[in-house]
Amino acid sequence: MKLSIIVPCYNEQENLTSFYSETQKYIKNLPIVTEIVFIDDGSLDGTLSILKKLANQYNDVKYISFSRNFGKEAAILAGFQYATGDAVILMDADLQHPPSVIPTMWKYFEEGYDQVIAKRNRKKEKIARRLLTNIFYKFANKLVDVTFTDGIGDFRLISRRALNAYLETNERNRFSKGLFSWIGFEEKIIEFDNYIRVNGSSKWSFKNLLNYAIDGILSFNNKPLRIAIHSGLLITLFGFCYIVWLLINYLLNGVVAPGYLTTISTIIFLGGIQLLFLGIIGEYIGRIYYETKQRPPYLIKEKSFKEQ
Repeated sequence: MKLSIIVPCYNEQENLTSFYSETQKYIKNLPIVTEIVFIDDGSLDGTLSILKKLANQYNDVKYISFSRNFGKEAAILAGFQYATGDAVILMDADLQHPPSVIPTMWKYFEEGYDQVIAKRNRKKEKIARRLLTNIFYKFANKLVDVTFTDGIGDFRLISRRALNAYLETNERNRFSKGLFSWIGFEEKIIEFDNYIRVNGSSKWSFKNLLNYAIDGILSFNNKPLRIAIHSGLLITLFGFCYIVWLLINYLLNGVVAPGYLTTISTIIFLGGIQLLFLGIIGEYIGRIYYETKQRPPYLIKEKSFKEQ
């Protein structure tokens, strides 16, 4: 049996050596063959040079380096496409995903689970971020066609059967968290403590997290478009009722000069609603536009793999 560990990297030169050493503590005693596949997502620091040293020093280390930064989703896809294991574990290089969980994941995989999902608790996170996260999950789950669970991210083990199902999805605008839920198969959830990054800084700013949340919501449903239709009908109904009220008021009281505040408020409100819905429709059209281009999700500059 063979296990592949997929590790997307972007400017992680401070963590790579310690990640490899820490991971070896927990996989060296497993009765399996292992490979660790690092994907350098166009790093601007010394990440690639360190990966080359690790690959030259250790036979189980392999790497793929992109021509530029294509994003974590592209890195995940590349790792999955090149992995050769009977099971694959996806984890981050900053050790916030503890390697100590790997033996437990493998145990449940041997018991027949296709996805062994690591769910983190949020004890060490700031209260504000925890609150925003809870709001997002409650809001998203009312819209999307799959289920998102708070604390569940990319850190998981996937069987070869589930991995092949994942690779059959062909969209360019990928949202792996949703795809993992969409493919289904037998799942087992285990919990781990959320660790704070030791070296370097997080690549996920509030803007990046917001865009990631929008991608997740739009990738797995068309409910925002339905909301636009329903809201449009509701506003039209209110507008019709307002016209009827004005007509009755005209018949009862004669001509009354319309109020400036009412006029401006109506224009601003309707204008904002129109722009919002145009933005929603435009976002879906933009995704269709990028899908039809059929561009590759990533380009490889160099790699330690043979052609396959």
